[in-house]
Amino acid sequence: MARIGGRNVVFAWIVGVICAGVIGALAVLTVPLVTTGMGLLGESGGAGGAAAADGPQECRDLYPEALWVTLQYSAGAQLEQTSDAPVSTAVALVEALAPEVRFTCTWTSDAGSISTTVGSVGTDAGSIAASALPGQGFACDERGVRTLCSRTDGDLVETIEAGEGHWVSTSQSAWHPEQYASRVGNAVFAADD
Repeated sequence: MARIGGRNVVFAWIVGVICAGVIGALAVLTVPLVTTGMGLLGESGGAGGAAAADGPQECRDLYPEALWVTLQYSAGAQLEQTSDAPVSTAVALVEALAPEVRFTCTWTSDAGSISTTVGSVGTDAGSIAASALPGQGFACDERGVRTLCSRTDGDLVETIEAGEGHWVSTSQSAWHPEQYASRVGNAVFAADD
């Protein structure tokens, strides 16, 4: 094979290997962007779009990314998703309103436990909670379409939010991630705000 004058085979191989390395590095750097972009495309239409309109469909949908990371990487953290009834000391209210449970997320960790239930109730559930719960030590206030009632008793913090047919209740025992209840409530009520 005839050689072209002025060309160095060794130099060509070195440049070729460097170019292949640069292309490989760029490919590795774009993987997170591609997966994020594909996720956004998936959420914009089809089943993802319907789920967003109806609110969270499973535990992972309930948590903003920062809260998810905080929970997931806490020492000894484990998550179990069930369809169990809400955990609450307001047993009479839970029985009276009988929320139709969509899912219950139960977190356990070395710090304590958290149980959050998302469900559906009658549209008057917020006003019923606001009139029934203050007698049980809850403080209630209205925030737009939802009524938020909360109670603290030592290491136990309970919240119940209801309105527009939605139900979110949380019981935090000794484990209190920052603004847990408000961030979870915002995920459920986001479609109505």
